[in-house]
Amino acid sequence: MKKILVLFVFINLGINSISAQMVFSGITESTAAMNIGAGDSPFFSNGFEQFANLRFQSRLREGGTFLGALNFIAASGTFSDGLADFGNPITITENFVAAIELERLHFRLRGEHLDFDGGLMRLPFGYSQVWGSSDFLNPRNPLKPDARPRGILGTALTWFAHDDLRLSAFYAAPRNALNSDGSGSLFGVSAERHWRRASAQTLYSFETPDTGSSWGIHRAGFSLKADVRIGLIIDALYTYNHTERTELDGLSLSIGADYSFFDGNLIVIAEYLFNGRSSSTALGFGGDFSNNHYLSTSFLWRFNDFTNMNVALISGLEDLSFTPIISFNYEMFQGVILSVSAQVPLDRDLFFNDGNRGEFGPIPPDSLQPLPDRRGSYFNLTARIRLRF
Repeated sequence: MKKILVLFVFINLGINSISAQMVFSGITESTAAMNIGAGDSPFFSNGFEQFANLRFQSRLREGGTFLGALNFIAASGTFSDGLADFGNPITITENFVAAIELERLHFRLRGEHLDFDGGLMRLPFGYSQVWGSSDFLNPRNPLKPDARPRGILGTALTWFAHDDLRLSAFYAAPRNALNSDGSGSLFGVSAERHWRRASAQTLYSFETPDTGSSWGIHRAGFSLKADVRIGLIIDALYTYNHTERTELDGLSLSIGADYSFFDGNLIVIAEYLFNGRSSSTALGFGGDFSNNHYLSTSFLWRFNDFTNMNVALISGLEDLSFTPIISFNYEMFQGVILSVSAQVPLDRDLFFNDGNRGEFGPIPPDSLQPLPDRRGSYFNLTARIRLRF
């Protein structure tokens, strides 16, 4: 009994010592949504989600930091259908389905000119604000602007040659976590340089051969941004897969511009995407898009320091399908934000009933559905309260 008591005291002291050095922060979100269904979807459906992201970090002596983040999700209705995207549900009751997801778990060692990161972390690339052509490890979808970027298991070594130039080498584990022979592993290098009004980044990576490519996959790209009265960006990544005999299909290229009016109260952003059929943004190759040409335009109006409204239009230029997105954000008080957004998918079939269903329309074409699945949406409304702590 005495030994158990002594052990308990030591464990308690250890936990208190660690927690004293640990810094916690995070966000919690309460989200409600309603949907007017198209095709085989119910005419009306709704859902509720309670989400929390808990972040923590601790210093490791002089030059190191340990960082981590956990997601906690409880959902019902329409949100419960997509809960498997975060991880296997761990609780299913009459009222909700819940899951816990490990989002980040990594360390950072800092030297005078050299940093080393390792673990479950994010490796972002490129300056694109919408499509993310270079950001192939964290594919984006502008129809899901609130999606939380996933981490990858890997390492990165960064050399700061001087204040405006850094060189990096990185490694990412295979997308198929069960691969034990190293197939599908990814190695790469990148360089980033900053000037007073411009920045540039170059990127190369090699993915070792697996069952999908007996020769491996090469990716090379660059990203530029410049502030010359208007903000300009170019973001490009070329993916070469010898097995697929990739040609122009491997290119993902986005070109964009932004400009502000009325002392910065109105911000206009436009970004075009060329999406090659086997590129980083293509459906089946890590992205979500099946056609070649897309355009995103948005207008953000700031009413004051606490309130703004954003009107965006995501356009498929080949099949003439569109999704307008309207969102309203209001900071109720410091750290508490109310957001309301609505999406209205549109295509030619909706207006003319001619069978020309578009990618961004109420019911996507059969070629984009697995069964095909004719479920879709005419209208979606989401309300969210976010609190930071």
